[in-house]
Amino acid sequence: MADSGPPRMHWAKELGLLFVIALLVVWPVRAFLAQAYYIPSESMTPQLAVNDRVVVSKLAYDLHDPHRGDIVVFDAPPGQPTRPDRASAPIRFIRRLFQPSTHEYIKRVVALPGERVEARKGRILINGKRLVEPYLPPGTTTRDFTVRVVPDRQLWVMGDNRSNSEDSRVFGPIRRSTVVGRAVVRVWPVQRISFL
Repeated sequence: MADSGPPRMHWAKELGLLFVIALLVVWPVRAFLAQAYYIPSESMTPQLAVNDRVVVSKLAYDLHDPHRGDIVVFDAPPGQPTRPDRASAPIRFIRRLFQPSTHEYIKRVVALPGERVEARKGRILINGKRLVEPYLPPGTTTRDFTVRVVPDRQLWVMGDNRSNSEDSRVFGPIRRSTVVGRAVVRVWPVQRISFL
């Protein structure tokens, strides 16, 4: 019986094959179906805490338009800070396949295209009517801002932590085309796994 080579060579071949299979499985899922997202700030507390991990459905808005109250992930608006990745291009590519993204924001949809949104006396008004926000802790108020009309194909997004969130009040409405998807489930930490 012929020697099939040293054990290290077999191990290296198997490892290489496993890596290729992982790429073939992970890349299409991440590119077309779902993406992990890491919560880097307190802007969505208490719903989402710093270091929570959520899974974002990239198919949700192929099936329907965004709804008020949805938690969405979107590309960082122009001029807003992101955490740079200084690794080489191949390393960045591999990281993007397996690690949560750090170049997007996560906020809640508050107003839809064509709606007038404002904050008056600590409350959000949509087309002049008070918005009921059951996802906010009791007593939460929003600093007043004047009426803004949400343009066509755009969304007004805000963090749940109204006193500590850079959102549409800072960078304006976001383009619908920049939305990556809808956050559907918190997967980490384990004791807080829940649908969103």
